[in-house]
Amino acid sequence: AGDAMDAFGSFTTNLGLPGSGHVSAAGGLSHPPPSVLSAPRFRYYQNVCTQSYSYVWWDWPRWEREIDWMALNGINLALAFTGQEAVWQRVYLSLGLNQSEIDEYVTGPAFLAWNRMGNLHTWAGPLPLSWNLKQLYLQYRILERMRSLGMIPVLPAFAGHVPRGVLRAFPRINVTRLGSWSNFDCAYSCAYLLDPGDPMFQVIGTLFLKELIREFGTDHIYSADTFNEMSPLSSDPAYLSGVSAAVLRSMTAADPDALWLMQGWLFQNQPDFWQPAQVRALLRGVPSGRMIVLDLFAESKPVYQRTESFYGQPFIWCMLHNFGGNHGLFGMMESINRGPFDARRFPNSTLVGTGLAPEGIEQNDMVYELMSELGWHQEPLDLQQWVANYAERRYGTRNEEAASAWQLLLRSVYNCSGPCVNHNHSPLVRRPSLRMATELWYNKSDVYEAWRLLLGAAAELGASPTFRYDLVDVTRQAVQQLVSEYYLEIKQAFESRSLLELLTAGGVLLYDLLPELDSLLASDPHFLLGRWLEQARATATSDKEAELYDLNARNQVTLWGPNGNILDYANKQLGGLVLDYYRVRWSLFVSALVESLNTGTPFHQEQFNQAVFQLERGFIYNGKRYPSQPAGNTLEIARKIFLKYYPHAMRRGRAGAA
Repeated sequence: AGDAMDAFGSFTTNLGLPGSGHVSAAGGLSHPPPSVLSAPRFRYYQNVCTQSYSYVWWDWPRWEREIDWMALNGINLALAFTGQEAVWQRVYLSLGLNQSEIDEYVTGPAFLAWNRMGNLHTWAGPLPLSWNLKQLYLQYRILERMRSLGMIPVLPAFAGHVPRGVLRAFPRINVTRLGSWSNFDCAYSCAYLLDPGDPMFQVIGTLFLKELIREFGTDHIYSADTFNEMSPLSSDPAYLSGVSAAVLRSMTAADPDALWLMQGWLFQNQPDFWQPAQVRALLRGVPSGRMIVLDLFAESKPVYQRTESFYGQPFIWCMLHNFGGNHGLFGMMESINRGPFDARRFPNSTLVGTGLAPEGIEQNDMVYELMSELGWHQEPLDLQQWVANYAERRYGTRNEEAASAWQLLLRSVYNCSGPCVNHNHSPLVRRPSLRMATELWYNKSDVYEAWRLLLGAAAELGASPTFRYDLVDVTRQAVQQLVSEYYLEIKQAFESRSLLELLTAGGVLLYDLLPELDSLLASDPHFLLGRWLEQARATATSDKEAELYDLNARNQVTLWGPNGNILDYANKQLGGLVLDYYRVRWSLFVSALVESLNTGTPFHQEQFNQAVFQLERGFIYNGKRYPSQPAGNTLEIARKIFLKYYPHAMRRGRAGAA
């Protein structure tokens, strides 16, 4: 491990990569304060999936704001994946593919993250050429801004996946077909993977990277993921080290100083396949220090501990935290607070940085504030003191009720321990059934009490947009909990065959609670379905494109595929979506249960699933335009919901505790 770190250190020094340091206002890295001289050199940001779940429709002003936020938080290493499809288009045409073969391969914009990793092809495409051009120009500005602020942009490289058209252009090429991915059949998945020993692997990989460098310049760090959530064809260590050697060789042929940044997600995602021999083979197929591994989900399932610190390759301790951009208050603050420091003390540690790697952003700000700050510290923080300061910084003034609310949230929703995954499984955002999970890792009454305290602080803090955003988010969490309560009442009434109780609980849910939640969300610009959809349409250069992008945007947050292949994975709680998608499903569910009791016929989940799928699909094609500007008074709506539901919530909370 020591040899690998020495090699990595001298290699990165030769490249002129920055060590620890603050980003100065003028750009570049200023001299670090003495207290952080020994902090790990990289503070990494992004996840390949964030490109699709969060950034997909962004224009330049939104990108500029994000890059400035990155600079202010000391981020110095970040993915720069925008615009690569324009380069691939050129490469494929130069290899003899025709346009229809390229169009067949590339997905629509909202699914490009998985097209780039070989998981998915064709779905929600084809990608218009105007998209490629606009993204290319956007990438110029992204790179210029990142570099001017002293960051290292990580460019994409070739991982080995090719379109089917390559088989026609080169009939003797040695490719194998990987298995299907995540409930998709081979119409949309089953990637073709080039054999690492085939000469075309180097031809395509080097051609792409040379073209990319000619277009964008380079900072010498490249990202490629060959086996993301896909099993390799062989577990033979020689095969696996051959794959990684081929990937790096195609990089170094275009850039002799190339350094490979690889997501370590595959090791924890498929631990049965990635036994020590297989992990070691893939990692050691490249020279020590020429790869940096992202320990992507280290706050919950760290890989460095069971791989002897990635067998000597440098790694970055990353917090993943969020899946699919779901809403829902959640965090593992204790684990985050300790994890990076444990990794630094690990025997023969090869840690070179900390990172933020959420699949989706714009949720749970506090968790990201803490993780960003930890990159500058030598030891864990006093979290209670930190949260008290956070509340004051966030609202610009000290308020006792707000500070107490955040302490309650810290000890409840943000205190998940053990293997916690924030995949929002609340019945609110899931297809209804009689077997829905309602268990939580925290005491619900802590959230109800934090809700009460925040409303109490509204008189003093209500003018702050940040406060109003937090009030919406905490009220939303309280309502999410209440939806589970009403679901349990509905289920209990059905199972005890009490039609009156079923109609009462179902009526409250459908005709009051969900409409109230929708109007609350519609009062804040950050919780609008219309904003997501209008951003998608604004990217288009014709009505036909606008319709394609609208379909992409709607499908991603609902069915995720033609048939609900990854149903509700990227669920969001947005004004418009709650009323026209989630509430419509719940309405059909309650009606089906009422009909079952009335007629004495059993409720069949499979029949319900088929019927509700038509409604889910109907939402995607409903053609409705949703407001992209907020409406209504957040404080008044939140107070109205509170006065109506808080007494019920606390009664249920006490009964649950008893």
